[in-house]
Amino acid sequence: MTITSYNPADPTDLVVAVEAPGAEAVRAAVGRARAAQGGWLAAGAGARSAALGRIAEAVEAHAEELAALIVREVGKPLAEARGEVARTAAIWRYYAQAPYEPSGAVHETAAGPGLLFTRRRPHGVAGLIAPWNFPLAIPSWKAAPALAVGNTAVLKPAPEATACALRLAELAAAVLPPDVLAVLPGGAEEGAALVAAADVVSFTGSTGVGRAVVLAATGRGVPVQAELGGLNAALVLPDADVELAAGHIAAAIAGYAGQKCTATSRVIAVGTAYEPLREALVKALAAVDDTVCGPVIGADARERLVAAVESAVADGASVLVGGCAPDRAGWYVEPTLLADVPPQHPLAREEFFGPVAVLHAAADLDAAVALANDTPHSLATSVHTRSLDAALAVADRLDAGMIRVNAPSSGVDFHLPFGGAKGAAHGEREQGRAALEFYTVGRTVSVLPGGGL
Repeated sequence: MTITSYNPADPTDLVVAVEAPGAEAVRAAVGRARAAQGGWLAAGAGARSAALGRIAEAVEAHAEELAALIVREVGKPLAEARGEVARTAAIWRYYAQAPYEPSGAVHETAAGPGLLFTRRRPHGVAGLIAPWNFPLAIPSWKAAPALAVGNTAVLKPAPEATACALRLAELAAAVLPPDVLAVLPGGAEEGAALVAAADVVSFTGSTGVGRAVVLAATGRGVPVQAELGGLNAALVLPDADVELAAGHIAAAIAGYAGQKCTATSRVIAVGTAYEPLREALVKALAAVDDTVCGPVIGADARERLVAAVESAVADGASVLVGGCAPDRAGWYVEPTLLADVPPQHPLAREEFFGPVAVLHAAADLDAAVALANDTPHSLATSVHTRSLDAALAVADRLDAGMIRVNAPSSGVDFHLPFGGAKGAAHGEREQGRAALEFYTVGRTVSVLPGGGL
């Protein structure tokens, strides 16, 4: 099987083609990583910290090259691509400090002399499965904490992001000892083999595949975390700055063609906010261009989005702006907002991963919160209001794993825990100190006098 990756803005441009290595190659890579893990841990905090810091420096030294590769391979607008490269370097630099973090605590004995302490130790080999939409940042926020605490890692990137992952692997290989971080392109066969062999598993991707990963890993008794996307809402209260809210929401709908698990796909206007928000949001989305939106990842994605819009219209919805695939080279879809979408239509119930959102009206705040929570995929929700009291009260009632007030739903702070609620996630959080906990296991050690002292 050949893994191919094409430029979404120019489907004739083949970015990379490599042969999938197969399951046996994955098992062999995990074996080599397991053999290397003891030495990587024994190298000590100083060596691990220095290595991760040098990877950050390498990413920064190749920033423009990496940004151009992101643009070419996954269609991300240049400004966002540059931002992702900067975030990637920051992630590695942040976790470069982690090896020096306390790994446990000393406790008093219940009676008599002795030493009691807890300590966190690495699992062994981390199996990492990453999506294509953040082709450098997500592999980095999985690999960096895993390596920082003494694991080795094997990464399987999405086929659409193969070139980015391989280039990151080249930069890391110049810094890390052999077999500490391996990148193996591939598809379902390689992913399944990695889940079946690794000692700890981190997955980001579709809900269906993620559930299979969770079942396979938990069946082996292996720790697993899975981020599965979200059907994210934006709540706009009557007292909100409507123009500001519309700008934030338009960015969260159409930024990178809505191909973020934190993108807004449902807009809920409360009471009298509906009409002014509708007008402002239509204007804001109509002004979005390729420097913000860009193409979707492939022809199948474009066809699925257009078909969903057409189906909603057939069921009584109205297109307020956009709704079409432009007649041009590349896999583009216009930033789209629909109203009067039936509550049970897939666009109101499922994640479509594109620049399409539905506008809902809610009579009051209670109805808005109920509508926002009426989803099995609660990752991020934004709330737009001038009232601090209202913002705090609403935040307390929302199911989402991330709540952002007067900001787009699509922002992520890499030093804070990241993850969804309900069916949007499984297991521990990613990022920040939470990741260090996930990639380690706690041990309790009791040391008592041996009688010969």
